[in-house]
Amino acid sequence: MSNTLYLVTGAAGFLGNTICRQLVERGDHVRAFVLPNDPSIKYLPYEVELCMGDICNMEDVKRFFTVPEGTETIVLHIASIVTVNPEYNPLVMNVNVGGTKNIVRMCIKHEECKKLVYCSSTGAIPEVRKGTKIKEVIYFDEDQVLGCYSRSKALATQTVLDAVKLEGLNACVVHPSGILGPEDFAIGETTRTVIDIINGEMPMGIDGSFNLCDVRDLAAGTIAAADKGRKGECYILGNEEVSFKDFMEMVVAESGCRPIKKFLPIKVANLIASVLEKQARKTGKEPLMTTFSIYNLARNNSFDSTKAKSELGYTTRPYEETIRDEVAWLKANGKIR
Repeated sequence: MSNTLYLVTGAAGFLGNTICRQLVERGDHVRAFVLPNDPSIKYLPYEVELCMGDICNMEDVKRFFTVPEGTETIVLHIASIVTVNPEYNPLVMNVNVGGTKNIVRMCIKHEECKKLVYCSSTGAIPEVRKGTKIKEVIYFDEDQVLGCYSRSKALATQTVLDAVKLEGLNACVVHPSGILGPEDFAIGETTRTVIDIINGEMPMGIDGSFNLCDVRDLAAGTIAAADKGRKGECYILGNEEVSFKDFMEMVVAESGCRPIKKFLPIKVANLIASVLEKQARKTGKEPLMTTFSIYNLARNNSFDSTKAKSELGYTTRPYEETIRDEVAWLKANGKIR
């Protein structure tokens, strides 16, 4: 058996959990770094060694990196807090930026650590005009992207690349776009959208688009980056851009639910969202939609994954297959009517 141990942060999350399963399936040893009392821990394969801790606590991170003599490690840093609220959030910054700095520090300190793969986001890459595919960049500036989450991922990505250049760290970066598919035990934003469409709880849609990848393809792409990714390189793990209307039609075709009849133009949706935001500030309640969520549907969501395909062997399955498997999983788990 190999004496390589994969250290996976954020292992109880949608992507982290899938990565752990795929590593175990191919016979690798895995140690998962998880928050104590995370309800999704129970869904990790029993073969995975659990290490409880907080990525912002250096003592916890040190324990995570402590391995028996003669063991080599490969770190897959997946942990982050995702938020669709664009406002500055100190917790998001502490986890996404501070936590990444802790991981980088430990990777440099531990000679047995042979590689780090950092899971960034396409949100960290500056947007280009519509009609042009967004490609990898070599420098990340928080002021060139919008929203707290994207800014935090830009800062964290540059932290990793600086450590490659200045400290000789063997690391590469993957940039997933949106995430979709079965076994999202925590029910993230995209899964919630699918549930709402099927259960008839989404009265109208918005004339925008998104870019979503099957979680299984993202996991395979991240593992391929550990196997083949070049030092200091970034890889976009994206899919074809899909309109909200086309996505809805695929969900309807698979689930047999009623289709959404009305789709708001972006300009109208933006006006409504700004009114809802003003009301929310008065009431203290979350608005039904925000101008930032509308921006994410209106922006250029076309990403170029050519580099990941040619260097990592990254592949994406059709949206129809992902939606079919997700709907089957949602039915089996009583999430949809």
